[in-house]
Amino acid sequence: MGIIAWALIGLIAGAIAKALMPGKDPGGCLITMLIGIVGGLLGGWLGKVIFGVHSINGFFHLSTWIAAIVGSLIVLLLYRFTLGRNRQH
Repeated sequence: MGIIAWALIGLIAGAIAKALMPGKDPGGCLITMLIGIVGGLLGGWLGKVIFGVHSINGFFHLSTWIAAIVGSLIVLLLYRFTLGRNRQH
């Protein structure tokens, strides 16, 4: 996949993750995209390690989107856990 596909998947997966985990989130489109891209990489790695499958197959494969969304949810949860504490003080 090209850089534009990664950016688009990242933006959409990050937005879906933010919609599934409502709450106060800092950042705009760029942070959402970065969360989605990192989430896609994390989801692909977890799919390979846990299930032994290559889950990042292409832009239109369902496994790519599931891996990106699940990974984005994990990244968003870690983001809130680590940076949420620092913002309260």
